[in-house]
Amino acid sequence: MTRTRALPALALLLAASWPGSARAADSPGTPDAAYIQSFEKWKAEQTADLEANWLPLVGLFWLKPGANTFGSDPANAVVFPKGPARAGEFDLAGKNVTLKLLPATQASIDGKRVRIAVLQPDTSDHPSLVSMGTLRFHVIVRGERVGIRVKDTDSESARKFKGMQFFPLNLDYRVTARWVPADGKQTIQIPNVLGDVIAEPVPGSVVFTLQGREFKLTALGGDPGKTLFFVFSDATARNDTYPGGRFLDTGPVSDGTVMLDFNRAYNPPCAVTPYATCPLAPRENRLPIAVPAGEKFDKAAHAHP
Repeated sequence: MTRTRALPALALLLAASWPGSARAADSPGTPDAAYIQSFEKWKAEQTADLEANWLPLVGLFWLKPGANTFGSDPANAVVFPKGPARAGEFDLAGKNVTLKLLPATQASIDGKRVRIAVLQPDTSDHPSLVSMGTLRFHVIVRGERVGIRVKDTDSESARKFKGMQFFPLNLDYRVTARWVPADGKQTIQIPNVLGDVIAEPVPGSVVFTLQGREFKLTALGGDPGKTLFFVFSDATARNDTYPGGRFLDTGPVSDGTVMLDFNRAYNPPCAVTPYATCPLAPRENRLPIAVPAGEKFDKAAHAHP
């Protein structure tokens, strides 16, 4: 699900270089040079993901059943920010989308010039990517909604991005947690920015101590042998962090424990674009304490809360 269905691949990348020395985990306060180097590498990967996949987004259009004309002309059902005035139409039948391009439209689907094609959505193994000038677009499916997400490779937002902002690194917020696997029947109600609440199976939960108190977080996805994925919120969400919650990936579970490094808590893509469909922190993952570690959120700098 995660930043939304693209996140597990990123999480696997992070797990491959996850720092796991016991000395670093047990030493409070200021991190050493090796930890800082590893963190900066992770931060660079996160920044590259934002600049490539999220900051360039320029539109998200939910389709209606039947024909949905598209192009830059405001008379279209789907109005693109640039490109041909009338490019063609998206035909929606159930959750299947057929793209029909007008003869004059210069575009390709997965690198091939075609005029009519059924587009595979982002929930499939091989989603179709349409290129039209500097625009790139594909089908997304979210519950019963089917939409077209559009990216502009000539993105002003990506060019002007000032980078991710973090709390000072503090190893007091890097803790060892006990892994409690689920029984295979457990689900959790996950809200998202669209207003939907979806029941999802969970792999398990972690129990850990922070600021002298014991807490529990439920994993929303992942493989305990590789990486786990969490969405959580805490008291910093009132002023300093993204109100809907932050994401956190881990390394693999080992000997019944897993490392939670809140210094690597990061904002969902909804923090930088209104065209993402992010999960929010479920009720079970709302911590009653402040966790001043990880990525910050500047409300004044963003048009979306």
